[in-house]
Amino acid sequence: MPRTGERGGPQTRARIAEAATRLFLERGYDTVTVAEVARAAGVSSVTVFNHFPRKEDLFLDRADDAVDFLRSAVRDRAPGVDVPTSLRATVLRLVDTRHPLSGVNDRSLPFFRTVAGSPALIARAREIAADLQQTLADELARDPAFEGDPDLLAAFFVAGYGTVLVRTARRLTAGDPPDAVLPDHRAGLDRLFAALQYGL
Repeated sequence: MPRTGERGGPQTRARIAEAATRLFLERGYDTVTVAEVARAAGVSSVTVFNHFPRKEDLFLDRADDAVDFLRSAVRDRAPGVDVPTSLRATVLRLVDTRHPLSGVNDRSLPFFRTVAGSPALIARAREIAADLQQTLADELARDPAFEGDPDLLAAFFVAGYGTVLVRTARRLTAGDPPDAVLPDHRAGLDRLFAALQYGL
């Protein structure tokens, strides 16, 4: 039976995610069970699955944030601002604030190492990327101000952003200092958006 109050909303979800992340980073994703995460968070395993349908989502828990950023970049852009420009502003804002989705957050290195060490997390990350691509394509298709091929733009953006992240991840895990990686990370993003802006 669930413990009193354990079904709560965002606070319970955040507590579960924090406990899971701590255990995964300490011991590796594949060696930690959902039951251990539940105990560390002070909830039942049922409650964990109420918030995170898959074990992988305990670690890759920012998919909803990524969806919100993509939708906002399309829906909330100012009149006359094209989608690549709006996406670029959104992505660079993530970098400037060191958001976890930026790939240059203080916890990015252990995050990348944990994902790289787990085939299950790698597979789930690819699924999330495919879902994000479809989300962006759907948003573009519904936008009367967008001119172009929504499927192509979504595919190029998601693949390009993923390429920049993977390159940054490889450098960080190889031991390159973050201060040396950041300029190249931003330069890679600039090249991506130049290609989206002028190549499409």
